[in-house]
Amino acid sequence: MGLQLPFKFAGSSKDALVSSRTGPSKMMEYDQPLVWVTLLLMLFGLVMVYSASIALHDSPKYANYSSSYWLQRQAAFICISLVAGLFVFRVKIALWQRYASLLFVATLFLLALVLVPGIGVSVNGAQRWLNLQVYNLQPSEIMKIAMVLYAADYTVRKQEYMHKLTKGFLPMAGAVGLVGLLLLLEPDLGAFGVIVCIAMGILFLGGINIVWFGGIGGLLVLIFTAIIALSKFRRERIFAYLDPWEQNNALDKAYQLTHSLIAFGRGEFFGVGLGASVEKLHYLPEAHTDFIMAVIGEELGLAGVLVVIAMFYWLVKRAFDIGRQAIAIDQTFAGLVAKGIGIWIGVQTFINMGVNLGILPTKGLTLPLMSYGGSGVLFNCVGLAILLRIDYENRVLMRGGRA
Repeated sequence: MGLQLPFKFAGSSKDALVSSRTGPSKMMEYDQPLVWVTLLLMLFGLVMVYSASIALHDSPKYANYSSSYWLQRQAAFICISLVAGLFVFRVKIALWQRYASLLFVATLFLLALVLVPGIGVSVNGAQRWLNLQVYNLQPSEIMKIAMVLYAADYTVRKQEYMHKLTKGFLPMAGAVGLVGLLLLLEPDLGAFGVIVCIAMGILFLGGINIVWFGGIGGLLVLIFTAIIALSKFRRERIFAYLDPWEQNNALDKAYQLTHSLIAFGRGEFFGVGLGASVEKLHYLPEAHTDFIMAVIGEELGLAGVLVVIAMFYWLVKRAFDIGRQAIAIDQTFAGLVAKGIGIWIGVQTFINMGVNLGILPTKGLTLPLMSYGGSGVLFNCVGLAILLRIDYENRVLMRGGRA
């Protein structure tokens, strides 16, 4: 029996998905595989968060916490995220389009608020959170979904100007530049990189001039290179990444990378067994957040890593399929949003896995849906609920109904 959502879809009898005259439709009311893959990733992540954090309370820093503290928190985050996803699913895509610009401006305000002394929360030298008492909200996670919606809406509104530099590209570049400035002040270069990829990807799909796109891509490479070159800390990280096993690097800037690689090496093909990781025992920092993939590699081996990669690949491919379908039935905004969500999940997953595997320099980005953290899981679910809604509206429209 298929998974049933705990509410009825709004709409008149004319728009009903199941007609009493024609009998039940062979098309599912919603994308069940998308729901199940999302749930499996979150539940798999919950198990791995528990495994990766079970020894944290032995550290003096977390001496007052129980061994199941992070498990309980992550389970609560997942429950809240699923409830939020159900409510978001009920919101029509047209409403997201209407308020996309307002959401973008409101999120900009939250990013600025983070930088206000006494309001923003600083952790490990980075000021990226707002204290909501119950948990810390990370506005950069909201900005990822806000950028998807804003860039899609902007592309639709400015479609006739997409081949013009001044009216087409520069206004969007200014908006992304403002976001980048606020994120670099936190600092959060990783989130900025993801947001730039989202904006550029949607502009490319929306038909921006390919010559300008290539030039802009080159300019962004120069900008990121300059940011790294002008920061002593980032320069040292790059040099450590290039030679992580050099003694000074291995004990300093490349410490996380070397222990992550050791974890993957210990895992071999089938892992050392669930819960049997050694690297999580205070050797590998942030094992339950940024480096959860290394714990998966150690405990479940190459087999476990390939399963996770396969699920994320399917999720991203499905997002692009839904987007392509929406554009085919003239729902351009919805199609660009769906593909933007695919870009967001795909880019962030690639960066996180690349960092864990030593393909990319160390950067603090979580693995979507799986890493510990309330803001990340919540807004991943919000984004995927919007994707599910797009697919639902596609199905209704293809039956001749109204979304």
